[in-house]
Amino acid sequence: MKRSTERILTTHTGSLPRPPDLTAMLESMDGGSALDPAAFDGRVRRAVADIVRQQVDAGVDIVNDGEQGKVGYSTYVRHRLTGFGGKSGVPSRADWADFPEAAARAERRSAVSRPACDGPIEWQDRGAVQKDVANLRAALEGVRPTEAFMTAASPGVIAHFLRNEYYPSREAYLARLVDVMKEEYDAIHRAGFVLQVDCPDLAMGRHLAFPSLSNAEFVKIAEANVEALNHALRDIPPDRMRLHLCWGNYEGPHHRDIPLREIIHVALKARPQALSLEGANPRHEHEWVVFREVRLPEEKILIPGVLDSTTNFIEHPELVAQRLVRYAEVVGRERVIAGTDCGFATFGRSTLQVEPEIAWAKFTSMAEGARLASQQLWR
Repeated sequence: MKRSTERILTTHTGSLPRPPDLTAMLESMDGGSALDPAAFDGRVRRAVADIVRQQVDAGVDIVNDGEQGKVGYSTYVRHRLTGFGGKSGVPSRADWADFPEAAARAERRSAVSRPACDGPIEWQDRGAVQKDVANLRAALEGVRPTEAFMTAASPGVIAHFLRNEYYPSREAYLARLVDVMKEEYDAIHRAGFVLQVDCPDLAMGRHLAFPSLSNAEFVKIAEANVEALNHALRDIPPDRMRLHLCWGNYEGPHHRDIPLREIIHVALKARPQALSLEGANPRHEHEWVVFREVRLPEEKILIPGVLDSTTNFIEHPELVAQRLVRYAEVVGRERVIAGTDCGFATFGRSTLQVEPEIAWAKFTSMAEGARLASQQLWR
């Protein structure tokens, strides 16, 4: 994995705005409609080629496929695996529950399906990840990013969104997800891309899935999720992996988010070398100080969010630079890569929190902010 050896590098969390016609295809497929496979595959391939060029043009150093062919960063697996014929529903958000009048007025965005596990989990489309790999490889021809990564859902976040109604225990469900998803993780690594495992379950799970537990009780669940994840990642070198941690990519109160200082020790036990985490939104920006209290292991890299992925405000480059310098002064400039709080199109749906053209303007601002920070840190 590349480090910021000469300047602060830039990247993002994974999902990027999809073309409207591709979004319509994904929504239709997720709703159960049959698509022309050749037409869908071709549209995804073109979208990936376009999104890689857009990232490079916007100043993003470490790029990906924008998750263009996935209906959701976590729920996409139901289209690749068997056993998901039940219905999970959407869990209530503990933070919004404290403000019922506001919750009643909150905008309801189009939703993706969340089936439940109601049968044995097996692969039914092993070729899907190979298509992802081929699309990104083709898109990288003729462009020169610093590096490329691909995302995959962690066993814990799959268990969070797709409820277990089949396996005898949560532990058994996680274990089966580990065995199955390991194939996808290994395939991404073999293709030569950095693997990012998405693990919002380690933070978001506290107030969305386990609101009745104490923080200490939730931490035990997070530790079990990390133990399962490490087993799935056992054959991949840590320096070829990054982990994304977040508290839920939505605009809301977030006052029930578990503090970073209570879960950071769990996240740092995970095998991936780099840790991507929220650092721009008003609920978590202040938590850079946690790394004054908690020593970051020498081999680890931080990818703090310097762009808020839930607001159409475009961060000023000088603010981006300030955020990066804070982290660099605590953990060292070579161990900081500029990132985003979360994705800009977490699910393939027609309504987004951030307008696509504004998302790209944010990336341009991030690149300029990283340049300003580099001038200060390498002078």
